[in-house]
Amino acid sequence: MTHRAKVWTALGTVYVIWGSTYLGIYYAGKSIDPLFAVSTRFITAGLLMAGIVLWRGGSLLISRRALGSCIAIGILLPGANGVLFYAERNVPTGLASLIIASVPLWVVVLRLGSRERLPWQLLAGVGVGFVGVAVLAQPSGGAKSWGIGICVLSALMWAGGSFLSSRVTMPANAFVATSYEMLVGGVVMLVISLFTLHGFSPTPSSVIAWIYLVTFGSLVGFTAYTWLLANAPLGMVSTYAYVNPVVAITLGVIFRGELVTWRLLAGAVIVVVAVAAVVRREPPAATLPEEGVR
Repeated sequence: MTHRAKVWTALGTVYVIWGSTYLGIYYAGKSIDPLFAVSTRFITAGLLMAGIVLWRGGSLLISRRALGSCIAIGILLPGANGVLFYAERNVPTGLASLIIASVPLWVVVLRLGSRERLPWQLLAGVGVGFVGVAVLAQPSGGAKSWGIGICVLSALMWAGGSFLSSRVTMPANAFVATSYEMLVGGVVMLVISLFTLHGFSPTPSSVIAWIYLVTFGSLVGFTAYTWLLANAPLGMVSTYAYVNPVVAITLGVIFRGELVTWRLLAGAVIVVVAVAAVVRREPPAATLPEEGVR
């Protein structure tokens, strides 16, 4: 296989897998308590990724400062995923994916709040993007107001973790960092879930979705993404940010029978175009979320 073919194979993997995680979250959380499902998912994925690091001859030893950073980011990023599990019980898959797609816009807002000087074109793109979010944040098609609000909270947590990760001391190995983040986030949510868990009777579809999220969503997708960062142009890699919602919407229509309304289409176009403009204007590392916990 040529290098170009490998790049497109890896990129297609990220497109499909990370775009499909929204549907996986819906099915996994359908009969499993959301916090229990997401906590066990990340603990399992974190242990598997740590095992891969050791199997490849790597080390899990990190500094105290790096460990503190992983703890903070682990609470924010996996925690954002836990919040999304709850949201998707009351928000269509496609709508949830579009709201989460606004994460690069929120990251720019956080950068602005830290008194970083940004070009007006970038800020204009963010403003346009939030118009699209406002269009989407209207209860319709089975979506409830509080569910949409939780989606926005998830996006804010994701943005906060992404913003913080570029400003604190992190392990040099991305796989090691992600292992710690998933384990910390998973353990915190598992403790909380013990107080909210009422019964345990998962359906086969929920179990299959949970396994998919652990193996493909957290391991295969992240491996492909990490390989792309080292072997493909950043501009090409960043395209997942606005392709994933398209995949999520398509799968939502096919498997959940979700309706694609004119409001959803209008909001989708505005958000996706704005995110594309913002991502292309700035280096992906500055605007895109850390994706090891997807």
